[in-house]
Formats: sequence, C-alpha cells, structure tokens
Amino acid sequence: MKPPEKKATIADVARMAGVSTATVSRSLSAPGIVSAETRARVTAAVSQTGYIANSAAQTLRRRRADAVVVAVPDLGNTFFSEIISGIETLARERGVAVLVSDVPRGGNAGQRLSDLLDAGRADGALVLHGALLPGAAAKGRHWKLVTVSEQLPASGEEEATFAHVGIDNTAAAADATRFLIGLGHRQILHLTGPTNSILTSQRAAGYQQAMQEAGLATALASRGGDFTIASGYKAARALLATGDLPDALFCANDEMAIGAMNALVGGGISVPGDISVIGLDDIAFAAWSNPPLTTIRQPRRTIGQLAMKELLAQIDGAPPSAPVHVAHDIIERNSTRLRRTS
Repeated sequence: MKPPEKKATIADVARMAGVSTATVSRSLSAPGIVSAETRARVTAAVSQTGYIANSAAQTLRRRRADAVVVAVPDLGNTFFSEIISGIETLARERGVAVLVSDVPRGGNAGQRLSDLLDAGRADGALVLHGALLPGAAAKGRHWKLVTVSEQLPASGEEEATFAHVGIDNTAAAADATRFLIGLGHRQILHLTGPTNSILTSQRAAGYQQAMQEAGLATALASRGGDFTIASGYKAARALLATGDLPDALFCANDEMAIGAMNALVGGGISVPGDISVIGLDDIAFAAWSNPPLTTIRQPRRTIGQLAMKELLAQIDGAPPSAPVHVAHDIIERNSTRLRRTS
C-alpha cells in the first residue's frame, strides 16, 4: 500500500520561499503588510507545495484579508448591538470576519481605521462614528467605506463622498416633535446629544424645523446631554430645580429619555400626566422603561444588513452608491398623552 502523501506545512512554504514562517503567515492573513516581492515568493511556494492551496492561494491572488472593521463610538450603548447583528448576518454568509473597534467620541477613530485598512488587515470599514480625525475623510477616498447611522460631517476640501445607510435623522426628529405638537403640547424642550456628534445637529435641526412650522419659534428651548442615561437624569434634575417644567420633552435618543423619566418620576412628576416624554431609536429597553417610552424606531438590523451589502459590493469592485435613507416609524407607548387643557 502506498503511504499517504505528507501534507505540506507552513515550514515547507517558508523554506521554499526563503522567508520565516511568521512572514508566510502575514502574507496569507494580511498581504497588504508585506512587500510585493515577498508576496510573489510566498504565492509561488504555496502553489508548488500545495499548502492549503484553495484558500491561501485564492486569498493571495485577490489580495484580500476577508475581514471588515466596524468602528463604533460606544460599545456600551445598546443601540449599536442590533446593527452589528445585521452586519454579522451577511458577513457569515460571505465568510468574512468582523473586527469591531470601540472608538469613543473624541478618540482616534481615523488613526485606528488607517492602522487596519492601510495595513491590509481589513478590506473595508463600516463606520458608525461621525467624528473621524481631521484628514481622515480625505484619506478615506481610497478606502472601501460605508457610514452607518451617522454620516461624516462635511469638512471643506477634505469632504469625501461615501456610501451611507441610515434613517433621515432630521426628518425623524421633526416627526417626533410634530407628534408632541399634535398632542397639544406647545412648550417642548429638546434634550440634545454631545456637540461633537452630527446626530446632535441633525436632530436639533428637525426639532427646530417642526417648531417653526407650527409657529412656535419663540418657544424653542434646549438642554445639553451626551446620549447617556446619566446625562438625561442630570438634565431632568436640573429642570426640576428650576421649578419651571415644559409641557413635553423630546430627547435626542432613548437612553437620555429613560434617564430623564427616572429623574422626573423620582421628583414626584407624573409621566405622562404632568409632562410627555419622547425619545428616538427604539432600543430594547424603551418598551420596558417605566412608563414604556414613546419613540422613533430605527430598523437597525435592516440598516446593518444594507450597509454590509453595500460594503461587500464595493469590495467586489462596485463604486459607492448614493446615500440610502431607511424609513422610520413612530412607536406610541405610555410616556406621552394629550395635553391637559385645565
């Protein structure tokens, strides 16, 4: 009986290519970080030895990492989990790894993307973060990149045209405000997000637009938050201290709305008896807050899937698509009611 042929090992490839086993590994997993001459030698050695020929040779020919990076501003925020789930669904179908990078607002998001994309460790990026480093947008013209939920703000000559998938945040905020106006509320305070987020400016613009359309420009009022439960709680406590509560509160996201309701109820204020509260996003906790939160629903899993589909198309050679705005819905729960007239 003929003995079975010995399978080629990474050491065999390294000896034939005249490089280290570590260099072979890098050539197979992240070809962008080794020289073209070294890649060619490793490719030839893989072919001659038959070492994992189907997967390794294919990866080298395509010069792909078969991985994408997802840049998230706050992994602790439950809003992002369902988007990432949608991304993962398509990634599994394509055999693509998902590298999640937690990049806090104000952090070095641009540098992190450069490290991964320029080094060839990822084929493209899904950016759920609207605040890249200065210069990153211009450099990003050469990357396969899709912005998700948050668009990158314009930055003059550095502005780049990226594909984008998300809701129309200005329209969603305007609809939330109009919903409160439709309930008879006139003194509507807007609790904003952090100043360095494009979502903050877009949602504030929607609030202002709806108030002005209703002839309530003189009633415009806002307080600052940072998208966290704690900031919503703090803002509502400050309102309580003034003794001058609005009819209704439109919070720029659900976490702040939940924090605000906690402070209001704890201060003896009835929600929605004394004040209506509406959020935006429809995170999982919104339906289980006390009271359950009226909000604007983003179809986050769908957004993640559409964004991943767009990125995979770009990786396969397609040009960036025009921005895609996914429809949002008003979800009415128990935190809002008709304004009392007496």
